[in-house]
Amino acid sequence: MKRLVVAVIAGLVALAAPAVAAEPQIQHHEGEIGGVKYRVEVPSNWNGTLLLYSHGYYPYPSAPPEPLLANRLYDTPEWLLRNGFALAASDFEGLYGLAIEPALRDQIALLDWFEANVGKPRRTIATGTSMGGGIATQLAERNPGRFAGVLAMCGEYDPQGTWNNALDITFTVKTLLAEGRDIDLVKARDPAASSEALKNAVLGAQNDDKGRARIALAAAFGNIPGWYSPHEPEPADKIADQAKWIYGAYVWGMGPQGGREDLERRAGGNPSFNIGVDYRRLLSKSFLRDEVKKAYEAAGLNLDEDLDKLAKAPRIAPDPRALAYMYRYTVPSGRMPVPMVTLHSTGDGGAVADQVRWYAEEVDRPDRIRQLFVGRGGHCGFSAAEELTALKTLLHKVDTGRWPDTAPAKLNAAAASYGSTYQNVLFLDTFTDKEMTPAFTTFTPPKPLRPSH
Repeated sequence: MKRLVVAVIAGLVALAAPAVAAEPQIQHHEGEIGGVKYRVEVPSNWNGTLLLYSHGYYPYPSAPPEPLLANRLYDTPEWLLRNGFALAASDFEGLYGLAIEPALRDQIALLDWFEANVGKPRRTIATGTSMGGGIATQLAERNPGRFAGVLAMCGEYDPQGTWNNALDITFTVKTLLAEGRDIDLVKARDPAASSEALKNAVLGAQNDDKGRARIALAAAFGNIPGWYSPHEPEPADKIADQAKWIYGAYVWGMGPQGGREDLERRAGGNPSFNIGVDYRRLLSKSFLRDEVKKAYEAAGLNLDEDLDKLAKAPRIAPDPRALAYMYRYTVPSGRMPVPMVTLHSTGDGGAVADQVRWYAEEVDRPDRIRQLFVGRGGHCGFSAAEELTALKTLLHKVDTGRWPDTAPAKLNAAAASYGSTYQNVLFLDTFTDKEMTPAFTTFTPPKPLRPSH
């Protein structure tokens, strides 16, 4: 999505924030490994725990000037360093786009460097946000014995499924909202023109009820919730916010220009497809199907006629080599060897919460994973207090072998105990912070519509 440069309790006492410690001296290490920038910070009171952070998807040319160390830019790293945690992160080769393949190599190279030049950690935790949440997951899966746990925030666990969802969304926009326009959804001859046509179609659709109904249909094919801002309550008019997600994440971020160009370059072709997809059946499985029907009724549109148009529209097949690339490098196996905590917003439309459900159902040892949810919109919209509370939950399991009480009331009390300094939440679209009340909640994500397996 836009400016995705940042793309996370046995009892209340066990979860409470520790008293403020004296400021430690910080050893800063910066440099390059194989041409890839890294950043390492080690406090003088190092407790032996290393947090290896994997960043999210950076759309060209938006990226921070140095590797990020946590989901929150400043307050989370500040608390962690003051309380004895070492932090490390690299930029991955190429920095921008779907840099999962190089990340799996570059993060392990950094861990090797840390062990050789700083010291062997007592334990290493893989952390990450958005695309980086999926990277952290795969790092632990592929390197048993190197990590003690995983904290994945707003994670994108099934990129192949997500890129298929993106194709379904843009296919619907092209077919129903941009009829007659010359638009290439994959392997675009003119990526800029195709993306611009899709953007204009999404913007224009918001001017009348018919267009809004079709936006609702496109969103339903990706389980896209209608809650865009983490700073605002869930809106009554969800279609307007679904349009923002479609425009920002799936047309601007993953459309023919930029996102798909990068994907197809890395994969050696197009991995996305809708050959054989029955969109009528897909809608019946979406948790948004009733909202779509209401929108069509309000607009006086015939939903069956639009579904027939989608059924008759030319389909897109994948390039086998590109599809194989995605399964080789981007889709996790579910063989998680260590405890894992996921942290996700219920209203995230950039990395939809059905991703968390998909991975939890793939894990071969369900007792190793705990899913925490924050009742909030936006992508990666967590406070430092919520991020730290999730980390404490994971460390309790790592330390004791038992999961603590993760009832929302317990988690919210623990997060609140960090004080107002750590309650700010970033809205990526405006890059503004706002103090928010901790919002852990009980939530069951919808089933994914087109998972990779």
